[in-house]
Amino acid sequence: MNYNKINLEDFSYQLPEEKIAQFPLDKRDDSKLLVYVKGDIAHSQFFKLHYFLHPDTLLIFNDTKVIPARLFFQKKTGAWIEIFLIEPTQPHWVHQAMQSNEQVEWKCMIGNKKKWKNDEILDRKFTDKEKEITLKVELLDKDSQNIKLSWDDSAYNFADILKLFGELPLPPYLNREVQEKDKEQYQTVYSNDKKEGAVAAPTAGLHFTEDIFAHLEKKGVKKDFITLHVSGGTFQPIKVKKVQDHKMHSEEIIFSKQNIENLLQNPTHIVAVGTTSMRSLESLYWFGVKLHFNLEENEKLTPIPFFIEKLYPYQVKDEYISLEESFRLILKYMKQFQLKQLIGETEIFIMPQYEFRVCKGLVTNFHMPNTTLILLVAAFVGKDWQEIYKEALENNYRFLSYGDSSLLIP
Repeated sequence: MNYNKINLEDFSYQLPEEKIAQFPLDKRDDSKLLVYVKGDIAHSQFFKLHYFLHPDTLLIFNDTKVIPARLFFQKKTGAWIEIFLIEPTQPHWVHQAMQSNEQVEWKCMIGNKKKWKNDEILDRKFTDKEKEITLKVELLDKDSQNIKLSWDDSAYNFADILKLFGELPLPPYLNREVQEKDKEQYQTVYSNDKKEGAVAAPTAGLHFTEDIFAHLEKKGVKKDFITLHVSGGTFQPIKVKKVQDHKMHSEEIIFSKQNIENLLQNPTHIVAVGTTSMRSLESLYWFGVKLHFNLEENEKLTPIPFFIEKLYPYQVKDEYISLEESFRLILKYMKQFQLKQLIGETEIFIMPQYEFRVCKGLVTNFHMPNTTLILLVAAFVGKDWQEIYKEALENNYRFLSYGDSSLLIP
């Protein structure tokens, strides 16, 4: 792959501020739906999604739940320090960090960082059911913005603590305070209470309702739920001249054995709901490729970390294996090492010239220019992404997290 041929300016467009949806619709599935199928564009509404899907479609959803990832601490001087949690460092895995008692360490973004001294411990108190809980925060490393959070009651895990002290992290481009209805509308209806850990919503899923699911089931469309804990890096624009030098965010992904069996049963009509589901599914394939090489090298499967580096798919020069071969090898690996779940990380960078191995369709919102998400869409539909976005702008579609949706089938 010749990275130098990717010019970031080719993936920009003018997004007027008035096109950015500031608030969600009262009824989720009333949003507009742009339908792109093999070069043709049609306009519809999201509650008609089932009309456009093949009856054998398998929809893959990301069931992560957004955590109240914004924390505020006031110094004795009166100055406020804002902390936006990005990813845990101790424990390393999100699902473990959320269940931790007494303390955790996180990488974060710090607002008003200059006013926070290295040796200064900040604290807040909250009374819950007549019990006073004290939350303390210590700055471990100002440059890397690593912090330690600790609390004085081990009956509370970190998920409980965030519910008491945290605020919902709306996308920065909304530039407004959280309102009461955001607390419900910025979660998907299928978000799993046991899968808390995202610091941003998988927004393609915000349009789905129980009525939509009923229509899909009646048509024969199947659904399945995987987990990717969305990190704050999803909002980062590309600022480097060479796109391959962009620092991709790493995100935790979780697949069950049943997930992989379901994918194998219907490998020809897999449609990802959201870019997070797409990144997860494509990463799963590449883990199977890593197992393939591991088997060739060692003549037997040996334990390897599930981690897909951002440029790994472009660096594999050997002959690719099929989706079925990849997923069957993963099942064999899980059986051999008695794994009920496959937990890993991905920083996969999907950009033009990427060859999709799993996903045949994508449900997604309309994204910011000059971002990895636009590059992903362009990789999936080719240069037609420009026509899709032009159509959306001309037909008054609402953009970004609370905006309208699209169904893309190249």
